[in-house]
Order: sequence, then C-alpha cells, then structure tokens
Amino acid sequence: MPTAAVPRPRQCHPASVPVCARLAGYPREVATSRMTEQVGRVLGGRYRLTAPIGSGSSAEVYLADDVTLRRRVAVKILHPALADDEAFLTRFQAEARAAAALSHPNLMAVYDWGEADGPYLVLEFLGGGSLRGMLDQGRRLSPSQALMVGLDTARALDFAHSRGFVHRDIKPANLLFGDDGRLRVADFGLARALSEAAWTEPSDSVLGTVKYAAPEQASGRRVDGKADVYALGLVLIEAVTGAVPLVGESTIATLAGRVDTPVPVPDALGPLKPVLERVGKPDPAERPDAASLGRALVRAARELDEPEPLPLAGAVALRPGSAGEEDATLLPVTHRAVEGEGDDGDGDATVVRSGPATAVFDGQEMFGGGPEAPDREETGEPRRRRRRWPWFLLLVLLIGGTAGGIFAYIQAQPATAVVPDVDSRPEEDARAVLQRVQEEAELTWAVEVTRDFNEAVPEGHVISQDPVPGTVLEENATVTLLISNGLPFKSVPDLAGVPVEEAEAMLGAAELALGEVHPRHDEEVDEGLVLTWSSDEQERPPELRKGTEVDLVVSAGPAPRTVPNVAGKTVDQARAQLGELGLGAEVTERFSDSVPKGQVIGTDPGAGATVARGRTITLVVSKGPDLVQVPDIAGRALEEANRILEEAGLIPGDVTGPSKGKPFTTDPEPGARVARNTQVDIFLKR
Repeated sequence: MPTAAVPRPRQCHPASVPVCARLAGYPREVATSRMTEQVGRVLGGRYRLTAPIGSGSSAEVYLADDVTLRRRVAVKILHPALADDEAFLTRFQAEARAAAALSHPNLMAVYDWGEADGPYLVLEFLGGGSLRGMLDQGRRLSPSQALMVGLDTARALDFAHSRGFVHRDIKPANLLFGDDGRLRVADFGLARALSEAAWTEPSDSVLGTVKYAAPEQASGRRVDGKADVYALGLVLIEAVTGAVPLVGESTIATLAGRVDTPVPVPDALGPLKPVLERVGKPDPAERPDAASLGRALVRAARELDEPEPLPLAGAVALRPGSAGEEDATLLPVTHRAVEGEGDDGDGDATVVRSGPATAVFDGQEMFGGGPEAPDREETGEPRRRRRRWPWFLLLVLLIGGTAGGIFAYIQAQPATAVVPDVDSRPEEDARAVLQRVQEEAELTWAVEVTRDFNEAVPEGHVISQDPVPGTVLEENATVTLLISNGLPFKSVPDLAGVPVEEAEAMLGAAELALGEVHPRHDEEVDEGLVLTWSSDEQERPPELRKGTEVDLVVSAGPAPRTVPNVAGKTVDQARAQLGELGLGAEVTERFSDSVPKGQVIGTDPGAGATVARGRTITLVVSKGPDLVQVPDIAGRALEEANRILEEAGLIPGDVTGPSKGKPFTTDPEPGARVARNTQVDIFLKR
C-alpha cells in the first residue's frame, strides 16, 4: 500500500483500478503491483484469490474460488490497519453476522467473514459489474432503465430498513448486477462498522461518500432510512444525466449546500421528476420511505416506455494463460463468452474463467500477458471460432422479455397503497392521514365509520380499523373505522328522600360516583334526606356516562326563625304572629308600671334571636302596676305602726306630733291604694 504521504483513493470502479489510482495520486505500478501480488493467496484455507476486481480507500476486492463449496465468490479484504482496531473488529463481526442474516433477491449475499492480515468478507460474486462501471464507461440510463434500478434498490432498502438496518453509503459503486441483470445492493453494515474505526477518514459524523450524503448526515443529526432514500435519488439523477446535483467545490461546500436546499431534478428525468423531487427534500420528515418510493416508481412506470436491457459493464474478464500444473483449488472453466478473432459481439463482452489468467478490465489488459501467455497462432494451435450471437441474442431477449414483462405486469396492476396505522387517533386526524395516503398513491378508498361505546378509548377516537395497518389495498377498496362513543350510559336511580349514605351506595351500584353534597333548608323534608340531584347543571338526569359524578342537594331541615318584636301587643296578637313563623307561645305575667295590664312587655328569647322552627316563645304580659292598701294604724304604738306599714309593703315615713302621742292617721290616708314601697307619713296626738 502507499505510504501516508500518498493520498488513498476514496472509491474505485471495479474495472478501473489504474485510472482510480492515477487520479488519487498513486503511481499506476503501486496500485496494480499490490493487488497482483495477492493473486493466488488462499484465505482461511478455503478462498483462493484468482483476480483483482477493484480497490478503494478501505478495501480491495478480488475474484476468488471457494475450494470447499466449489463456487466462485468475491472477497473484500479490508485495510490491514483495521486488524489492530479492537472496537472495529467487534463492530465488524457484529455487522457481518447481521448482514449475513439478510436474505433478499436484491441484496448481495454475505457468505462468510474472517481475519487474515486484515478482516475480510466473502460475498456473492456478481459478474455484471456495478452501476458505477456503466457510468464510468460513459453510458447513461434512460428514465425507464433508471426506474428499474430505483425500484430494485427501493425493494432492498425497504426490506433492510424494516429490520433495523440503514446502509449509510448508497452510491453507484454499491449497486451491482449479476449475470442475469438483477440488481443487488452491496455493503450493508460495512459503512457503519468503518465509521467507528479510529483510522477512517473523515472521523466526524458524516458517513459514506460525501457526494451522495443526505443533509442530516451533514448536520450530524440522527440518520435513518430516509438518508438512504435521499442518496438513491441522487444516484438515479446521475444515472440519467451523468451529474450529481448540489455538489460544491469542496466537501464542506457540498455538505453545507444541502442542509436547506431541495435537490433540483432536471426535466430529463421525465415522469420520475416529481418522485425524485419528494425524495430530495432536505427535511427527512417530508421524504417518502423506501416502501413509499417503490410505490411511487410503480405509478410512474405507467407513463414510461419499456426499458432496454441495461448495458452491464462486467466485473472482470479473464483470458486463459499458460498451461501449468493442475491446482486443486481451481474450478472448471466456465464461460459467459469466449473471445476470439472474428467475434460478432461487443468488444467489452465479459468473459469469466478460472485458473491462471490475464485480467482484463473493461476490455483493457491489465495484468499478466508476456511470454507466459503464448498466442494460439504462435503455437500453431488452430483458433476456434465460437458462435456468440445466438447466445447473446437469447440473453438480450431474456433480459428484454423480463423487463417488458415486469413493465406489463406493473401497468396491469391496479394502484395500491399500504393502510396506515390510525388506531387511537381522533376521527378527524385519522381521516386526514388516510386522505394523505390516498393522494400520495393517487387512488381512492371508501372510508366507512361505525361507532360503539368503549371504556378504554376516548370519545371520537379510533377504536380499531379494518383492514389492519400494513395491509396493501387496491383502488376503490373500503377502510372501516370503528369510532368510540366514549363511556356507556347508565340509568340514574331515584334518590329522593334517601339518606346520603344510602344514596352513595345506590350510585355505586349504578356505576356512577358521588360528587358534591350541598345542604339546603326545606320545610317539608327532614334533615339529612336527599332533596334532588344533578350533573353538569342538568337537574335529575335520567342517565349519565359510566363513572360520572352526581351532585346531591340534601335537606338541612326547616330554616331558622327570627323572634319578632311583639311588645305592646295583646297576648292573642302576639300568639298569632309567632304562629305564622311556626313558633309556639306561652304566657307569664309581670307587674309593670309602664305597660298596661294585659299587654306584652317582651319575649324570652328576646326579639331578634334566631330559633328553630317549632320553638316555644315565652310572652311576658303586664299585670299592671303593683298596688297595696294603706293600713289603719290609729291608736297603735309607734313601733307597731311602723311594722304594720312595712308588712303591707310600704315604707314608714316622717312622724309628726307630740313626743308622747300615738298615731291617729297617715298620709296617704288609711284605705288608699298606693304603689308598693310608697312612703307613708304618720301623725301623732295625745
């Protein structure tokens, strides 16, 4: 390999090792010598390298014979420096194992892997070469041919993406063809493993070939399958026009120019233009995934003519070399075509043979030759003319017939789309999602709605859908949405006159809940009994949704009364006024100097007091003034006269007369009625 001072080529077409080496700064002899020295080497005691196929910055690819299974394979030997990177080896083994488990008609098969001076992969050998090879030979694809390439690639990507794999390095060099013209995508998992190797350049988050990098790779965002779809769009544009859009003068310019810029799609792409414009959106959320891209390509195929067979570049051509000792690791000679003078076929026809050979890339003799490969004319051996045209025509007819059959089949198929998952979405959102899918697929579905109560799904949301998500439906099919009517309704029991505790139990039995309890005075219903009930301002609803809270209004008994002021009224008047308020009355009498007899002096409790209905109020009624009769004390001793007055409730007053005299009269006069405690004066005489 070249020293560190010599730049390594980033990519190399399988049939262009010398050209690639020269453009990258290698001497032609350095690139060819290194790979030539490896021919004949046996890896793992099983894989004998027979010819170089191509070289890149991280790996060299060889045609090899699998001695054990007696089959031709391709061996990709990674850079020897990777053997010292433990993290890479761990990732490489994991990715190789996972990639080997991927089995799809459009994915290159991974047969085996191992380590010998560097990690290597044993792959399916594809003799048709790569898309890069076609483009490097100056060939351009028609939109129909590009569509077939895109459709096969989209199928492979959809299969891998659905299993958690993202390629990260979709480019023409990784789109290979078998001898039958069937496309396979190569290197799944390898780009991810190389991105984590310490020596790999660039070491930032931009993976794969920058020329085909998606904007999210440039900005370091999370990369998913939409990045592979973006790269495929660039590849298809290049396949038709020969140029990759949005490529700047430097790596940084290229990446920066894609962050916010949609990919411009030339008119030369024809019906593919609108498809690739969606693929080239800078925001991954606006791009189709691989499955949607495939469906869009199928629709676009209806507007295109049937494609011509692809002009396969071929992987490697070998000529018989000099005779030598028979090697047990060699396979019997097999032919796709045999070169000879007077061939009627294209000079670039691919010949694949085993054994000592001269390697030819795109018709150019690269390795071998010289005296070890004598010409038949020099040895006198007669040249045998092989009739290639019948086989060539048969191959063209088969490939053309297959492509035409595919297009005829595609055009005969009704439009289809995959039913999206709208479970649990609001009905309006679900309809919008279905409408968007129909518009993208350019078809029409009938959307029917049925409704039912559901305790788990909110009202107005999708309970289930028929068909289930992921089902492929044709034009005019029906999608049925079962929409939730929310929780079922329950009958509300009659709670009138029921104690609160009993009402709560009745609501629970009806699968309803007790809400707030509001007391209210009532003249008829006893305290603690339900007066009425409501929910959401609806009075006494006959039914409510399951679990709804029911508010109760409960009697607090009669309202309290305020004792009125009945002073000055007669007893009968006072009784009547209290009776109107639901209050009783009882009478007690009391002397009063100010209130006439028979009138109410006041009440107990007093006026303004708050009492319960039915309370008995005491009426204090006046008996009038408290009067006593002045007694006759004439002829009594003075001391006795004073006692008699006091016993009568009067107060002895002034005494007038001789000191030895006796009482003979009083003032007030004896027999007069005066207020109790009135002062009575005494008069004396001898």
